[in-house]
Amino acid sequence: MLTGRTPGRLLARGVCRHLYQRGFSCLEEFTPTRGLRVDVMALTARGELWVIECKSSRADFAVDSKWSNYLAYCDRFLFAVGSEFPVDILPEEAGLMIADEYDAEILRKGVVHKLSSARRKKLLIQFGRSSADRVMRLLELAPGERK
Repeated sequence: MLTGRTPGRLLARGVCRHLYQRGFSCLEEFTPTRGLRVDVMALTARGELWVIECKSSRADFAVDSKWSNYLAYCDRFLFAVGSEFPVDILPEEAGLMIADEYDAEILRKGVVHKLSSARRKKLLIQFGRSSADRVMRLLELAPGERK
């Protein structure tokens, strides 16, 4: 289960709260493929998949060179940062959210890159299975005990 109160996790919490209030379903720390873990994967009511990468500082952004690999796994990509973050260092084509642990605001949605049908189907299945598995863990029923 996801735990901790790191700055990035607190941003993710505010992002998820904001998107949930707007009809999105969100998963934190979602793995679209081996070697990649996104901070937030959000599913819209229309079936779009958004990736939100939470950056708590300039240094956090500078050391993470893998964020561009996430573009192949979403229809929209956004950065979520705190109000003091130097947003001028973020790529203009990416979306932008300002967040704290309680809420967020979308300042720009970013460029749309439509997923192929096959990739969308695969990701939607992964999203559903990950969601169900997390619920099962919350209910303290190990995946191997399912009937």
